[in-house]
Amino acid sequence: MAGWGEADRSSHLGPGTAADVPSGGAGRSALAALERLSTRELEREVRPRLIDPAAQEEARLPSRRSSAPVARRLVLSVLQEWGLHPLLEVGELLTAELVANAVRHTGGRTIGLKLSRRPGWLRVEVRDSSRALPCLIVAAPGSSGAVCGHGLLLVDTLADRWGADLLPRGKGVWFELKIRERS
Repeated sequence: MAGWGEADRSSHLGPGTAADVPSGGAGRSALAALERLSTRELEREVRPRLIDPAAQEEARLPSRRSSAPVARRLVLSVLQEWGLHPLLEVGELLTAELVANAVRHTGGRTIGLKLSRRPGWLRVEVRDSSRALPCLIVAAPGSSGAVCGHGLLLVDTLADRWGADLLPRGKGVWFELKIRERS
């Protein structure tokens, strides 16, 4: 299910980033610096990486629950900047679901957020260090899954397409929304 040729590229952003932090001191200090940022500082730091639709970079966020609202605000900001106002609500909701899943179900210290735009399509991707692919499980009404387990069902229902790609250092789970161009 490789999308847009990304399965053969690493999610590592290069020296000094928090992606796939090596055990050396420089990697640990980069991760520690990322984890010390407040949510507002984190937003200011990573927004420029997302705003350019041609950029190939991902924004790294700490793998913690407070990253979901940060990711939502970042996606809202970028979609507003790109003039994609009809996609604001669904983009925000589905991003929150993917980030929550990455934080809850993977053991990495960081996650990646990437937004891409091509003619007629918006793609939002959340990357993590786990190679375990997500699966859509429909919980029976009244079961213990009634509180949890609806994230991918929402993604499946509201996204025009979604999937997961194995990457050299983990996976990327993504959704795509059609951009309804004005005539």
